[in-house]
Amino acid sequence: MSALKQYYECTVELVTLLQSNIDRDEKTDQVEKALEKRSELIKDIQGPYSDEEKELGKQLLQLEETLASLLAKEKLEIQKNIKDLKVKKASNTKYVNPYQNLSTDGMFYDKKK
Repeated sequence: MSALKQYYECTVELVTLLQSNIDRDEKTDQVEKALEKRSELIKDIQGPYSDEEKELGKQLLQLEETLASLLAKEKLEIQKNIKDLKVKKASNTKYVNPYQNLSTDGMFYDKKK
């Protein structure tokens, strides 16, 4: 099997993995492994290409766009969850100890000795 065909199959596998609804930690691990495998396969791709490989390359371009949008969507979802977690943590800290960060705007300093 040619390296281009293996790269195509790995990309298809990655797209289906990103579209699945499995646990996010497991999905992230599998995506990382698949991306590493793809990076190794891309090094093995050499020209000249046959007509079949050129057609496969055209399909790969469309698949790469889909993959990029799915990866961007996954990244945004993770960033949103991290941001929400930070907000919850900050509000929980303020709820537990509301007087920890007192403002010093209204303080007076006695200048008399």
